[in-house]
Order: sequence, then structure tokens, then C-alpha cells
Amino acid sequence: MPSPRVLVLRAPGTNCDEETAFAFEKAGAISERVHVNRLIENPTLRDRYQILCIPGGFSYGDDIAAGRILATRLKQHLGELVHAFASGNGERLTLGICNGMQVLMRLGVLTEGVGAGDTAPATLTWNNHGRFDDRWVHLAVDKTPCVFLRGLIQMYLPMAHAEGKFVASGSETLSELREQGRLAIRYARNESSGVEDEVLPFPMNPNGADANVAGVCDKSGRVFGLMPHPERHLDPTHHPSWTRRTEQPEYGDGFAIFKNAVQWFE
Repeated sequence: MPSPRVLVLRAPGTNCDEETAFAFEKAGAISERVHVNRLIENPTLRDRYQILCIPGGFSYGDDIAAGRILATRLKQHLGELVHAFASGNGERLTLGICNGMQVLMRLGVLTEGVGAGDTAPATLTWNNHGRFDDRWVHLAVDKTPCVFLRGLIQMYLPMAHAEGKFVASGSETLSELREQGRLAIRYARNESSGVEDEVLPFPMNPNGADANVAGVCDKSGRVFGLMPHPERHLDPTHHPSWTRRTEQPEYGDGFAIFKNAVQWFE
């Protein structure tokens, strides 16, 4: 079938859209960077795309809270677009990276169907140390239906955020998400360790997230948000120790996330 088309959503303050569009194109997709105002003016543009990606950056300067303003604009003006891509009944995929995950969390699509009442099942809040942090982290993939993580076990990716700490509303909510395979990717001790529920110390868990959660998917596995940046590790030379490696892999660890998305449509 033809290559899937990707809508890479831009907003004031977005700064990872070009790298993310390139990552999808390298994986075989056709990507287009589209400003949120253009979509508000012509919402039917959504029908051209099979994948929605909200990339990293600082949309609207992260005023009020990270991702809050962009999420509010999407909810108020582009509710049909959010539903079209986030609905488990659709044949589309949605990916949120860093600020994009923050937006998806504000929209509630990553934790939909979990918990009860008016309290949000989970949120992203300030890192434990209260500041922006930029470092490489080891990640372990949990048992999950997530389309983007098919066939993956461990990853090594850079992260860069101040508000990336995943916090569940309670232990029951966390257990429900875990049982459904929605705590899809976790911070890990090293390149060979697996998933651990007990919170790891800094810097292995760079923000203090509950159960070391670095990324969450919806129940269908078609909607995925993660705080680390896969678009920043596409090539083996992006690895911080690439000059000391005796053997170079063909691709960096992050490339598989984009390749899995493209291959899902084949």
C-alpha cells in the first residue's frame, strides 16, 4: 500500500518538528509539518493523514503547565481531530514525544477508561529535583500492546524535560494500567536490566516517576506517549559513545519506533 502520511503538529514553541518529520520520512512515511492554526482554519486537513505526531518542544512556552495550552486549543477547536486519531476504533496511530506526551496526558487519551470520578487517573508533574534535566537514559519495554514498541526489549534514548514525572492517582490506578500493558516503557538500571516497579534512584529514573514510567499507551496500543526523544537517536553516531564502539548498528535505538509505525500500515 502507499506510504502512510504523517501530520507533525506544530505550535508556537515547538522545536523538534523537523527532526521528527525527518525520522518518519527515513522510516518510509510521507510527513508534513502543520501549524495548529492552519488546522483550526481547515479541520478537514486531518483526513489526509494516517498518523498524528505531536513532537517535543515548549508549546506556548509551557505557560501555566507543560502542554496545557496546546491541549486546551485541541480540545476546544479540534475535538474531532483528537477523536479521529485517538479512537480505538480508527485505523490511525498517534504519537506524542515529550511535550507531545504532556499534551496527550492533558487530553486524557493515554489514561482513558481507567479510574472513576472527576480525578484524573494520572498526570505529569515536575521532576523530583525541581529543574530541567537533560541526559541519556536506559529504558526497558514492558509487556504491552503498543504498536510503536513491537519487538523491542531495551532502548537507550536522550530525555530533556522539567515536567516529566508520571504520577498515578493511586495504587489501584497504577495496577490497572500495568495489568492492561499501558505502562509501556520504563526507566531501567542499565542496558540489560528489565522492568522494575520499585522506583529507581536518580539518575536512573531521572524524574522520580511512579513505577519508573517513561511512556504510556492507550488500551488499543495505537496511541503512545513517551518522555524520552527517539528522534534524537536515529543514527548510530548519535550515541554519546559511538566513537568507542567496535561495532556499529545500522540504526540508532529510536529509529525502530518510527519504523514500527510505518510497518503497521503494510
